[in-house]
Amino acid sequence: MYINFWYPMALSTEVTQEKPLRVTVLCLPFVIFRDTAGAAKVLSDTCVHRGGALGLGKVRGDHVACPYHGWEFGGDGGCKRIPSLGEGAQLPARAKVDSYPVLEKYGIVFAFLGDLPETERPPLYAIDEFGTPEWRAQTFVFDVNAYYERSIENGLDPIHNQFVHAAQGQPSLSPEQQRTALPMEEIPWGSKHYIKFGGTKSEDTALANVRQGPRIGAAGSWHQGPNQLVTYIDLTATNSFHQYMFEAPVDESHTRVYLVSMRNWLLEDAHEGRMADITRKVVQEDMVIVENLNPIRTPDSNTREVLVPGDTAIAHYRDWLKKWDALGWKIDVKALRAKMGDVAMAIPSPARRDSGNWVHETVPLVSNPG
Repeated sequence: MYINFWYPMALSTEVTQEKPLRVTVLCLPFVIFRDTAGAAKVLSDTCVHRGGALGLGKVRGDHVACPYHGWEFGGDGGCKRIPSLGEGAQLPARAKVDSYPVLEKYGIVFAFLGDLPETERPPLYAIDEFGTPEWRAQTFVFDVNAYYERSIENGLDPIHNQFVHAAQGQPSLSPEQQRTALPMEEIPWGSKHYIKFGGTKSEDTALANVRQGPRIGAAGSWHQGPNQLVTYIDLTATNSFHQYMFEAPVDESHTRVYLVSMRNWLLEDAHEGRMADITRKVVQEDMVIVENLNPIRTPDSNTREVLVPGDTAIAHYRDWLKKWDALGWKIDVKALRAKMGDVAMAIPSPARRDSGNWVHETVPLVSNPG
């Protein structure tokens, strides 16, 4: 798990001015609420007074109030009111919690969980077709009992479709394609491939009878950062799915996946239920696999698995993970777990670059191997 990337925190519809929402990402608790202007705010969830969970409190105007002693924190993380000190009291400088940059797009609230200044942050992936009349979006949230890196690798893997996805007709690569390294393209913060499939084992798929035009059968997948995955599926020249997965690592063995599935055909309301059922069926086929992988987490060395040319995309993804390891962005989960319960910790926020005197410790990071 890594700091300094954008993570999905909740659906926009889940975040209100009526009550705060508490979520866990990167093993730590966060609180989300809306201020009086309707802007979503994301803070570290632990009150610096006596450790109360802010997410169990109340939203009071532009503040979230701790349920334990009523301390109120604004969207910038600063404490704005301590009831026991009385109105107009000078508040302690250390009375602050981490506040994180927020982007609300595609019906999802994203937070940048890290301390990089805005100009240095890896971007959130842009869904350019979202909201255009030529495309229709469906958004799904799946709780997967698996480590997020294993889920991303599954999405990057073109060969598994032949064995896992009966709902898609088990699209397969030719024997020559399977023996050859995938044609990879390096992109900012990731790598991608796009390839034409040799065919399917069966044309009797859920979409075969409504497909428009001759089959192309091409698809591509790529990642941006460690937790954002894109898949293009081009069935014909005019029938495509563009799928965007934003993954929130809850902990070492649980992931919440936000899937924005775009399609440029079957746009009428009458098709919504059927398309949703197909998407859920395909995802369930994947979940059965990734939830039963051993080991649960990505091996620390490729020598612990036997990789073949069809695993080119996985090897490239793991190379990128090593680059972020070298930047010192990887959370030392074992050290984190050893401290939890004794020390309150937080993901470092950008404000820590400008001020000191913080109560909560920042999460331990793996030392830069360089």
